[in-house]
Amino acid sequence: MGQAERQAIARGRRLHAAAQAVRGDHAAAVEAVRAALKPMHDAEVGRALDAIPVARLQDVTEGRLRLGNVEKSGLDTVGRVLEAGPYRLRQIPGVGQRTVDQMLAAARRLAEAVHETAAVHLDVDRPEPRSTALVIALHLLVEAGPDARRAVDRAAEVSDGLGPLLAEAGPAAGRIRMLLSGRHKRARALAAVAGIRALADEADRAGLPELLAQTSVNLLRGPASDVAAWVDFESRSTEYYGLLAEISGRQPDTAAAEGFLPDDVTERVRTQQLDDTHLRVSLRGYQAFGARFVLAQRKVILGDEMGLGKTVEAIAVLAHLAAEGQSHFMVVCPASVLVNWTREIEARSALRVMVLHGPDRHDAFADWKGRGGVAVTTFEALRGFPEPGGGEVGLLVVDEAHSVKNPKAKRSQAVALWAGHCERALFMTGTPMENRVAEFRNLVGMLDPDIADALEEGDALAGSVAFRAAVAPVYLRRNQVDVLTELPSLQRTDEWEELSASDEQAYREAVRAGNFMAMRRAAYLRPAESAKLDRLREIVREAGENGQKTVVFSYFKDVLGVVRDALAAGAAEGAPTFGPLTGGVPPARRQAVVDDFAGVAGPAVLLAQIQAAGVGLNLQAASVVVLCEPQIKPTIEHQAVARAHRMGQVRPVRVYRLLATGGVDERLVTMLEAKTRLFDAYARRSAMAEATPDAVDVSDVELARRIVEEEQARLGVAE
Repeated sequence: MGQAERQAIARGRRLHAAAQAVRGDHAAAVEAVRAALKPMHDAEVGRALDAIPVARLQDVTEGRLRLGNVEKSGLDTVGRVLEAGPYRLRQIPGVGQRTVDQMLAAARRLAEAVHETAAVHLDVDRPEPRSTALVIALHLLVEAGPDARRAVDRAAEVSDGLGPLLAEAGPAAGRIRMLLSGRHKRARALAAVAGIRALADEADRAGLPELLAQTSVNLLRGPASDVAAWVDFESRSTEYYGLLAEISGRQPDTAAAEGFLPDDVTERVRTQQLDDTHLRVSLRGYQAFGARFVLAQRKVILGDEMGLGKTVEAIAVLAHLAAEGQSHFMVVCPASVLVNWTREIEARSALRVMVLHGPDRHDAFADWKGRGGVAVTTFEALRGFPEPGGGEVGLLVVDEAHSVKNPKAKRSQAVALWAGHCERALFMTGTPMENRVAEFRNLVGMLDPDIADALEEGDALAGSVAFRAAVAPVYLRRNQVDVLTELPSLQRTDEWEELSASDEQAYREAVRAGNFMAMRRAAYLRPAESAKLDRLREIVREAGENGQKTVVFSYFKDVLGVVRDALAAGAAEGAPTFGPLTGGVPPARRQAVVDDFAGVAGPAVLLAQIQAAGVGLNLQAASVVVLCEPQIKPTIEHQAVARAHRMGQVRPVRVYRLLATGGVDERLVTMLEAKTRLFDAYARRSAMAEATPDAVDVSDVELARRIVEEEQARLGVAE
């Protein structure tokens, strides 16, 4: 009835109008994306249906259809059958109405399935009007950033809460209306005014009016230019595709995105809240689930396949715990990715980050102890720091955690000691185990000794269901193929080369000496007549002509030196060569080299030792990968390829593995096929194949000895 009530109602109306405006502006931006997406999706569905032979209709109808005359009439695909329609189908000799009905019903069922699964890919190298329109529409929402998502969520809460209160408080907006209202209606109006005032006060404390105003400004900006939108898409395609998946409803299969966890664990994770106040990036659905899993289960291994954004999931957990009041966090990682971790934390969160590395690391440690933040250090440096007190560290993050699977190693013991003193620990690895359950058990033992003690070799043999049930409380893994529908294609090619006479001579000398490592790199020892080197130059030249960047991996530094000299001699004219990145290159310098490589406008070549650059670094700038020789462990190759073929890659990736016929390469490939199958079945899919781990567990030394002996026998040479 008084001025105070009228002012409260006016505040509520302004806040309600601002919230409604943000919701409307956001809905309009989303609708623009849907409108731009529809013609592209329809075209993709059409292409897919035109690629399905009409014979597939037999599968849908369990062989009841006779389609011979239909195919002869030129309707040889499901797409053409649907386009023809019932009238034309009925004109085909021998095709009755019943057959037409069955045929069209089966074709529509296939079309529905294709419609659900067809994914739109944005080709940055071949923009056309439809894809450009979609990128421009997405650009508006990407530019608005995660603050827009938060603003829309809060706007929905506020407008839904204020709407009924404003209606109920109506009589209090005017003195006469209030006097004419009955006693109960006046009481309800005053209660509603109190509710409005409380909501408005809370909104002011949270800075919501400013957030809503800024979001409206961001959402009402004019469209970006074609060039600006495409350039931005290439630099942060992950965010574009994440929005596209959310808006289109083409989210990955829920069970796959949740790692096929048992229902009880899944339900606990789903109910876990995730505070993104300190986060500067939007999470994909599976990433948010991963972060919630870490929070709900407290001590876990996140085994997502490389390229899915485990680092972002870890940062989301750090941000949540910081919002809850935790102040100290520790990240332990290989030296090669120290710089990457600090950059990611600074770019994707509002958290303070400190590097504890180098000669001043103990001073930095003392500063971190006093001021807090996210400390990033190496396995080696961690051993020199005093163990934390109970509850002092909010979260211990261990990147590339498979590096500490050997309990006898000092680095493993240091990590285990810290993990034991932290209430929360996150181990991250795309390859937590290669051959033996024992290695995985060692990691689990640092997090949950009871589960580790109960985990036996036979659990893996029982299949994925038994294995996942056993490790579900501590282990979550998702695969690219299950959750990244937009990832460009990956094509692998084994390039078999016949050794030249000079190559053969060098190889025989290495075999005679019984030198396994010399055998592996013999094909490069005489560059002037090296068959592998000739093919490598051709691949680099072809990539350069297509404007593509190439990364060349080898286990051997001297092989990379040979490649560098060969490319410098003119094979990569117009394509600058960077590196080689080796274990001797300081971490900061490694990242700088990668940045320089990525910053070249056009073709470039990066040379990298596979152990040094195959882990931790992001090489999405490269769309051609060359492996100079097969690796002893298949996971090393998987890791190297995943540096380029990962979330954020916008181009198809072509992988060439250079192999020499008849020698060590051929024997390695044959012997390791079983290892690769095991890894795919057990580590990647968490389901055992028919073989036991012991049947294919060949140590590096034993494998080398066997190959040397077999090659000496084949060639009739010995020391």
